[in-house]
Amino acid sequence: MIHKRKKEDSRVASAQNLMPLELPKPALDRGKSVLKALQQRKTIREISDKKLSMQVLSNLLWAACGINRKKVLIGISGRTAASASNSQEIDLYVTLQEGTFIYDAFHHRMVPIVASDLRPLALGQGQPSVGVNAPVRLIYIVDINKLAHTSGFQEPGLQDPEIQKSYYYVDTGLIAGNVYLFAASLGLASWFHNCNRSGLAAKLNLHADQRILFAQTVGYGYPVKK
Repeated sequence: MIHKRKKEDSRVASAQNLMPLELPKPALDRGKSVLKALQQRKTIREISDKKLSMQVLSNLLWAACGINRKKVLIGISGRTAASASNSQEIDLYVTLQEGTFIYDAFHHRMVPIVASDLRPLALGQGQPSVGVNAPVRLIYIVDINKLAHTSGFQEPGLQDPEIQKSYYYVDTGLIAGNVYLFAASLGLASWFHNCNRSGLAAKLNLHADQRILFAQTVGYGYPVKK
């Protein structure tokens, strides 16, 4: 408990110059149909540095893994992305030029973690340099403790590290798929990719049960030249 409190204190200190960002209510009447978004879904790595508005950012995070219903049969709330036994074990970190935040889906806001621009680390080494200054990079981090102690159905496999791994990789893919469809629906560019896990872990002060998995870049694509 003392160790965990020290970690929490360290996070607060590192983000002391940042305030939580209250997001506007998601605008659910925007974008193309699901079928049209599926038709246009693709990976686009060439992403400009044009910033997303707070409304677009709000819609993006809600689409990724926001609360879409308050009561479900298993657990206390439902998300736009499914998870094993409703464990909701994937934490969504958002790194911007201004700093790095964690998405608090229950209050639909972004809570500061570190006052550093971690977009380069979230892109990782050996990746193409295009899109390096894209406005938003999402970092997918699993909290294995949430998976092993979910309030949902306690299936025996949730205590097995190999089965845990299969679940949290699938659950990450479900969120990433939502992001891809959201981007396609608004004509945005999106790219799911690797990241500098060790570099990010050193900056984010993660606890022992957290693992950095992947990252995803979102922004405006460059105009296509014909």
